Amino acid sequence: MKSTKTILMEEIKGHPLKTVALLLVIMTIILLSLLPPQILRMIIDTKLTPKVSKGLLLLSVSYLAAILVGALFDFLKTALLISFGQNIVRNLRSAMEEKLERLPLSFFTTHSPGSVTSRFSNDAEQVNTLFSNGLINLVIDLSKVFGIIISIAIFSWKLAVITLLVVPLIALFTRVFRRTIYQAQKKNLDQISKVNGHIAETLSGIHMVKAYAREKYMEDRYKKQLASNFKTLDNVNRFDAIYAPLISIIKGALITVVVVLSSDSIGMLGISLGAVAASVELITNLFQPIDAFGMEIEKIQRGRSGIAGVDGFLSQTEETPKDKTITMEQLFPNGKTELRFSHLSYRYPDGEEDVLSDLDFPITQGSHVAFTGRTGVGKTTLFRLVLGLIKPTKGRLTLGNKDVHLIPNVLKRKIFGSVEQQFIPVEGTLLDQISLHDETITQEACRNALRFVGLDNLEPIGDEPFRDDLFSQGEKQLLSIARAIVTDPPILLFDEITAALDAKTEERLSTVLKAASKDRTLLSISHRESSIRECDTVIRIEKGRIIGIGNPDEMLRKTYSYS
Repeated sequence: MKSTKTILMEEIKGHPLKTVALLLVIMTIILLSLLPPQILRMIIDTKLTPKVSKGLLLLSVSYLAAILVGALFDFLKTALLISFGQNIVRNLRSAMEEKLERLPLSFFTTHSPGSVTSRFSNDAEQVNTLFSNGLINLVIDLSKVFGIIISIAIFSWKLAVITLLVVPLIALFTRVFRRTIYQAQKKNLDQISKVNGHIAETLSGIHMVKAYAREKYMEDRYKKQLASNFKTLDNVNRFDAIYAPLISIIKGALITVVVVLSSDSIGMLGISLGAVAASVELITNLFQPIDAFGMEIEKIQRGRSGIAGVDGFLSQTEETPKDKTITMEQLFPNGKTELRFSHLSYRYPDGEEDVLSDLDFPITQGSHVAFTGRTGVGKTTLFRLVLGLIKPTKGRLTLGNKDVHLIPNVLKRKIFGSVEQQFIPVEGTLLDQISLHDETITQEACRNALRFVGLDNLEPIGDEPFRDDLFSQGEKQLLSIARAIVTDPPILLFDEITAALDAKTEERLSTVLKAASKDRTLLSISHRESSIRECDTVIRIEKGRIIGIGNPDEMLRKTYSYS
């Protein structure tokens, strides 16, 4: 199983030269940040104070060159870190996508699409921020702080002690202030989200708002949210406005102390004028990394939460591996087979009771079976079991004596054709809606499927993108049937596909269904008597159990108690 740590190590081992280059760049940045103050000390003490012009130009150019080279290496650091971060995120998302394909359907019943999407977007990006901005920059800034203190100690150990005492106080002040600002900004973003959500809610329900005269209520509610947001925004702006002047005051006070203690009247530090100037520059440079500590620690904390989210996703239990040795000949010996429920039970991973309990019956090839029962008794779950999307908790569901959930997905497309209540379009042309971008399915096969359901006259010309709004609900269901039969599967599953159709469209659809189910095994979920009468066998399910099996006339005459 891959993890964030594994992917990071793979990236480091896979790019050793880039890793070494990054380490060298980081060390160079730290050293170059300390060099300009030392050159400044030499300029003042050896050239300006004794008024020696020889070599002054060279030192001046060296001072500027040190700053320019430092900026260049800082650019290289940023470029390398961005490259590392992007590769890590790409590899993380690739690993998560591969994991997604191996997760059982039960995972998606207990995790919302939003939470899964958040793992791919927010958590992966937080991991990128951790490595590209948080951790590395924190190491660099810590090294700069210690380097600055050591540089100051070279001039005066007394000044180094003063600086060392002040640094933790500045860091603590910055940390508290940054955290307060962060909390205010977070609250501001949450409130902006609510304000935007209110606008979207109003627009989506504008007909209801006007029909029930709720304009005043929505307006008052919006004003309250705006007022609360503006109050929070004032706090954010106030904190931002106060922080910079306070840091400048502290910086100025510390520099004043250095200058006063170095003056001839006091002479406590005993350092030259050049050392004083260099110390002032070092102290000025000291505040930048300390100021960044708060933000970097926040990024590290968010990055750690991102790692936890990604690793939690990557550690999810995967579905049972498919048996790639299964062939169509094994499933359909002599061209015939039997779908067999053998004391099958199913319970959701977090459930306390069985959704389906002890189902035990065969479905012979060519049978037309209708499953009926109240909403929520497990009929759709039964279809998911037939399609091998979920694994039975107990018992077996076999096709040709092979467990259905072990059949490879590529093979299932040739065995099962499934039509659900809603048609889900994919990006592409009309023919792509039928083939689902499966390269093994020819365009001619797609056209034949469209012709079979009577939609060949609706096919757009050339590569025109499919437009969902141009098709009625009935036509979309016909597209679903075309998608299901394009591979000529021997087993068809229809999940109450006529429920939302008018009588005329249902009649047209029923004609296509009759033709599509000829010489095939047909399993359908239906509550309509007209659909039930088209089947050979009716199985009624209540509370996860079979309470009746028989022909349509017999089952429609019976009255069942659901208590």
